[in-house]
Amino acid sequence: MTHLLVTGGGRGLGRALCDEGLARGWRVTATVRRAGTAPAGAAEIVMDVTDAGAIAALAGRVGPLDVLVNNAGIIGPAARAIGPLDPAAFLETFRVDTLAPLAVTQALLPCLRTAPTGRGRVLAISSQMSFMGYAKSDHIAYRAAKAALNKVMQGLATDLAAEGIAVVLIDPGWLRTDMGGPQADLEPAEVARAILSVAGGLDMSRSGQFLRHDGTRRDF
Repeated sequence: MTHLLVTGGGRGLGRALCDEGLARGWRVTATVRRAGTAPAGAAEIVMDVTDAGAIAALAGRVGPLDVLVNNAGIIGPAARAIGPLDPAAFLETFRVDTLAPLAVTQALLPCLRTAPTGRGRVLAISSQMSFMGYAKSDHIAYRAAKAALNKVMQGLATDLAAEGIAVVLIDPGWLRTDMGGPQADLEPAEVARAILSVAGGLDMSRSGQFLRHDGTRRDF
């Protein structure tokens, strides 16, 4: 049975990914900030993804793992590049959106190396706002953090290629979530179905790529 772990599984796209995994008959583990927010049927781990101690203990709580989706993230301050600059808020956005996915993936490598299906796969939820050809400046901390996430996950893909662990970035599109707002284009459940279809068929030929939620390749 495929074992899926989703960070930030208590709401939005993360919860939709957990729901879809359960609907497929997969074993699902969700990390959440508040107890009782993971979907029924999912194993719940209450933790902050920036907590080094919690991350260090994660592998012992998870066990063999097929699919890791680094989904937890924050939008951060709305400020543009000309300010006002809030260094603490800027750095917190990087801690959650860039460093936490890298740290969680590193911690769970022993679990991915013993994947029940024989091939561990890592997906990281990025954003169209990270695209280097998209020059808008609102929420500059978020844009920069997601662009940095793309680079560290690309580096992981390079480092893990010899082990056969595929790593990809996912642009989920504009979602109707607390972050995306009610005017957004896409329903989380629809996008979650597409992302887990990508995860199910992911192989090393696609590792290191930046993909749309439907699996088509996009530019960094």
